[in-house]
Amino acid sequence: MTGTGGTSPTPSSRPVPRTVALRVLSAGVFALAGLIFWTSFDTAKGVDIRSDDPLPKLSDNVRGKSGDNERLEKQVAADRQDIDRLTRQGSGLSPAESRRIDALGAAAGTDPLTGSALQVTLNDAPPNAVPLIPGVPDPQPNDLVIHQQDLQAVVNALWQGGAQGIQIMDQRLISTSAVRCVGNTLILQGRVYSPPYRVTAVGDRKKLQQALDASPAIRNYLEYVQAYGLGWTVTARKSTTLPGYAGSVDLHYAKPVSPP
Repeated sequence: MTGTGGTSPTPSSRPVPRTVALRVLSAGVFALAGLIFWTSFDTAKGVDIRSDDPLPKLSDNVRGKSGDNERLEKQVAADRQDIDRLTRQGSGLSPAESRRIDALGAAAGTDPLTGSALQVTLNDAPPNAVPLIPGVPDPQPNDLVIHQQDLQAVVNALWQGGAQGIQIMDQRLISTSAVRCVGNTLILQGRVYSPPYRVTAVGDRKKLQQALDASPAIRNYLEYVQAYGLGWTVTARKSTTLPGYAGSVDLHYAKPVSPP
């Protein structure tokens, strides 16, 4: 029977005294807490299973894979030299044909290249950087780091300046090389690098410098160099040897999905 004060209890729904309910609830909470503590202890086995910052572990894993790729690239380069040597020994190629193969290797970037060069070094600004020019607004985090477009602008300008070959860090670029940055790191041909980034180009140093000076993207970057202290250094070298590209030259491309 319902009244204005609410629903009247029936004999089958008689409430449990409050003190008894609280005791049962308290006992359940303590039992659950004990179970959680025991499960954590049994899982940890004395090891810290909580990490305040899981990213360093991921970063260590990525850098470990990068080191593995570097070792494999060196092994591939050594094997490729052995294969080329053995192939030429038994191929019966004429001197003209051998010279043509050498020319193709030089054009593809798989052979070492020696000559005069320019080296461009880009680096992040100090994390506590302040405006260096009156009237410039306080920097945002993205204003203080090297971006993918900054590296790509340098590479593009050097190619336009007639570079015969370009190397980023310790890797030679070829026609299929892609400059990609993830966060504050560069991923190049399966390996990971942190700033400062060094880009070395073999060619006519005067023309290379003119191409850098003429690039609108680089001029924009230099404004941030002056405003916030981003790193920018251009060094002339009389003679530098770029290594030959040692990675895979297989092409990877997307394929259309077959209709169902």
